[in-house]
Amino acid sequence: MRIRPISEVCIACGLCTVWCKVEHSESPNIYKSFRSGTPQTMSCVRVEQEGHLSLAVQCRHCDEPICVYACITGAMNKDRTTGLVTVDQLRCIGCGTCVLMCPNGAVHLHERAGRVAIKCDLCHIRGFPSCVEHCPNDALILEE
Repeated sequence: MRIRPISEVCIACGLCTVWCKVEHSESPNIYKSFRSGTPQTMSCVRVEQEGHLSLAVQCRHCDEPICVYACITGAMNKDRTTGLVTVDQLRCIGCGTCVLMCPNGAVHLHERAGRVAIKCDLCHIRGFPSCVEHCPNDALILEE
């Protein structure tokens, strides 16, 4: 499975980034997720914009994930059954090789968890990607 962005209907509202951050924060409350003084998390989605075109960018869970092949500790893995590319944050040493190798710029290092790689996990614990659910224009589609 992967999320397919549709640039023709994306309005760069940023709600995908907001709801991704809420989903991965310690509080499901949108206010508490952004409140200063609370542990900060990072959105796994970013919105790129050029002129009137915009596009949400996140992990595409590639068939041949270069980030997985490049990971020197084996922290990046691809599940053969689901196709989900994940990061084992306990094995990640924060070297950044996966960040450099990702052709989509979808892997980031995050300080909150001790400088480890983070990326879109399709909200697998939740069961459905929050960014897809909350996109007002249906500019993100979950596809097999």
